[in-house]
Amino acid sequence: MNEMIERRQQKLKILIILLYYHPHSTGLTHYVRMLAEELARRGHEVTVVASCHSRELPLGESTLNGVRVVRLWAPIAISRGRIMPTYPWAINRLLREHDIVNIHIPLLETALVAFLAGIAGVNIIPTHHGDLILPQNPVNDIITKIMFAFYKYMAKRVPCIIGLSDDYADNSYYLQPFRDKVRIIYPPMIIPEPDPDGVRQLRERWQHDDGPLIGYAGRFVQEKRPDLLIRALDVVNEVYPNARIVFAGEYDISYEGTWQRHQDLVDRYQAQLIFLGLIRNKQDLANFYAACDVLVVPSDSDCFPLVQGEAMLCGTPIVMTDIAGGRVAVTLTGMGKLAKPGDWRSIGETTLDVLADPDRYIKPRDFILGIFSFEETVNRYESILDEFART
Repeated sequence: MNEMIERRQQKLKILIILLYYHPHSTGLTHYVRMLAEELARRGHEVTVVASCHSRELPLGESTLNGVRVVRLWAPIAISRGRIMPTYPWAINRLLREHDIVNIHIPLLETALVAFLAGIAGVNIIPTHHGDLILPQNPVNDIITKIMFAFYKYMAKRVPCIIGLSDDYADNSYYLQPFRDKVRIIYPPMIIPEPDPDGVRQLRERWQHDDGPLIGYAGRFVQEKRPDLLIRALDVVNEVYPNARIVFAGEYDISYEGTWQRHQDLVDRYQAQLIFLGLIRNKQDLANFYAACDVLVVPSDSDCFPLVQGEAMLCGTPIVMTDIAGGRVAVTLTGMGKLAKPGDWRSIGETTLDVLADPDRYIKPRDFILGIFSFEETVNRYESILDEFART
């Protein structure tokens, strides 16, 4: 027992692997950045390796908020993925320098990392951020099958897999075959308290004749179904003809044609739609959430949207589709209501229900923090990484 206590006081050399890292902005990259920076703040040596996805980023090594970041040359893009010619050599070197590896999947190089880690004698702890679901076409179908095969090769060789919720793990085609290895850790959630003056200014800018503001935070991509939210205005307008939907996030995305496919829909409701683009500043994001009367997440597939917890911490209730993983935050907190997935009428009706009695769904910030504790999330990561670290 004393040896175990002494060992857990030692600091780890942690290698974190993913495809994109800050300043690329998705829920996954925010998740990893929060985790990596807190582990570094606690005294661990943390290295993040990712693609150099933009010419504006430094190629090679740099330091960002205490985290060593290694960006690899990535000249070729395939759908959402990147081909990195130097990857095998760089990863092989980095694996040998570290005590434990945390890989964030789906990731094209999953099997390669598992193979090289086996040779290097270091354990991999994967964090699963959702089954790979791409728009259906022959190329994407092949990519999906290959990625799943790579994942299975790795999953057979790891001691455990971190999942974001039991609900998603029980319904995931990735996780079900390895359910006995899955350990659940809720995602890290950090957002400042909204600034009342900033919130008031946003509402004055966006509202029309005191109509409600309906928020959407995320990319304009197929699986998140922003089109359903726009169509839901037909229902909302019966009660609130002056409603506005405020979109925060990227919308014209190179690897997807969702924005282009729905231009007729966007044009039809143009007077009620506001597109902000990506909000990078956390205080600005908090003010956005608080300015909205409700945040709607109309996804067909979503493992555990961080935007739900962030909005709840800013006092904004949620409408979420009743999908595996996605429904967990609403179910645990009661701070919102679930709609039928794929059904714009249900999404509209559920939005009206929340708007009719918002106080019923709003919970204190401390209550939400008690369920989604950032400290507890990182504590559990530390415990698992330490358990399987190379000694």
